[in-house]
Amino acid sequence: MTHLKEGDKAPVFKGLDQSGNKVSLSDLKGKKVILYFYPKDMTPGCTAQACNLRDNYTALLQKGYAVVGVSTDGEKSHQKFAEKYDLPFPLLADEDRKIVEQYGVWGEKKFMGKVYDGTHRTTFLINENGVIDKIISKPDTKNHTEEILEIWK
Repeated sequence: MTHLKEGDKAPVFKGLDQSGNKVSLSDLKGKKVILYFYPKDMTPGCTAQACNLRDNYTALLQKGYAVVGVSTDGEKSHQKFAEKYDLPFPLLADEDRKIVEQYGVWGEKKFMGKVYDGTHRTTFLINENGVIDKIISKPDTKNHTEEILEIWK
């Protein structure tokens, strides 16, 4: 799926979040970044994943981690999603697919016998130096924080 490997320099991304704020990897320099890509706002798996990160957000912040979600949904969709589930972290609107393509998570998917292009649920753990420490290609949506904390002890 992704052309990136652990140990690679993370591609520099920038985009607008659900509140219209600019967010970029360079803004987060010096922090460990949990960059998670998800298919669609308001869907069961994506909601479970976002809520798991929300429920553990304080613990992640205390460890110096920044959380950034990315999907190809627009700013208004992200705004509704963040408001409905009280999500405290930025969700980047990537409608032109620049970020998902930079990270190699856009591609062919199969669901219920249909083949289509979409975002593959993937999380990149990026260290303080902008290097990818770990790629989680099939995150456990309900226990995602635990997966991350197990890797970044």
